[in-house]
Amino acid sequence: MEEQGAAKPVCAEEALNLLNCVAQSSYDQDKCLHLLNSLRDCVLAKKVKKFSLAGQEQQETKPSSSN
Repeated sequence: MEEQGAAKPVCAEEALNLLNCVAQSSYDQDKCLHLLNSLRDCVLAKKVKKFSLAGQEQQETKPSSSN
């Protein structure tokens, strides 16, 4: 993974693992459920309130800043 001074998003690895599990053509519900629980544990441990995608915040503010 790239570590060029940028902080890794909280619970990023757990979220990515879950998304990749769901996207696999050989969907394994038990495996994905285990990964969902891992993500939930991380969210609780790190006290995450909300996730956002890169650039999402900029897209949300663009329309209001043009007024």
